[in-house]
Amino acid sequence: MDNAWAKMFDFGPQILEVVIRCVLVYGFLLVAFRLAGKRELGQMTPFDLVLILVISNSVQNAMVGEHQSVTAGLLAAATLFALNMVVGAVRGSSHRAQALLEGTPTALIKDGEALVANLRHEGISREELEAAVREHGLAEIADVDLAMLEIDGSISVIRFEGESARRTRRRFRALKTRPM
Repeated sequence: MDNAWAKMFDFGPQILEVVIRCVLVYGFLLVAFRLAGKRELGQMTPFDLVLILVISNSVQNAMVGEHQSVTAGLLAAATLFALNMVVGAVRGSSHRAQALLEGTPTALIKDGEALVANLRHEGISREELEAAVREHGLAEIADVDLAMLEIDGSISVIRFEGESARRTRRRFRALKTRPM
């Protein structure tokens, strides 16, 4: 029985190896999910859930290698928590870091017209956009003043506030201040 307990907590001198493996895997996944785009981070489909589960299982061995002790697993978890705290601190330190790590919102509709290039870039179909507009209680894209794909993958929609607001906003946007 003593041998089983010793084996469960035996880790050996490879502490640094596990930490480095965790840093590499965390960095790779951070970049991969960032490159996947905001749309992938929004509302999860069953396919997204399966992807996350499979990824977590596939990188587990990459993080701890041949070490199967409780100590190695706890060290890997502690390293991931620490990395997440560091990334959070870096993200909160500047707007540039936040934009790099999280991205920026993308306009999808402006002044009642879909921005086709932005839809294409974000991988959103017109049908998906129309569904999001309806979810916000509007009948059609022309009723929307502004729709944004937020950094968390959700779509926020601001409706026109009557015909006078539509005219005022267009007139206001046409006025640009010039430096003297």
